[in-house]
Amino acid sequence: MRKMLALVAITLTLAVAQLAAHHAFAAEFDVNQPVKVHGTVTKVEFVNPHAWIYVDVKGADGKVVNWHFELGPPNALFRLGWKKDAVPNGTEVDISGFRAKSGEAVANGRSITLPDGRELFSGGSGPGENKQ
Repeated sequence: MRKMLALVAITLTLAVAQLAAHHAFAAEFDVNQPVKVHGTVTKVEFVNPHAWIYVDVKGADGKVVNWHFELGPPNALFRLGWKKDAVPNGTEVDISGFRAKSGEAVANGRSITLPDGRELFSGGSGPGENKQ
């Protein structure tokens, strides 16, 4: 019986820790700061709990800033039609989303438009998220 109680306690502790680590959209991102950038993909990471896409964006001053866009979980992306090679490094894309409250070059991605006009949805937690 003691082993069973210990197992239940460990399971509950791990579940609570995972929930605490996973944040709500409003905790980190600002719905009043929509952002849309055009840039070149430098990396895509399919990691849990959120995938990430990194894009080099050239500013009006000519300076390049590497933006980080949080996407939905990898499984949600795959259900939306993403493949691991859907957005290869070097691809020019337009990405829209909502900027981080920190003001850094970080955002919650909403959609990615590819050079051929196809649009990939992020499967994320942003407001009005299209989860087709």
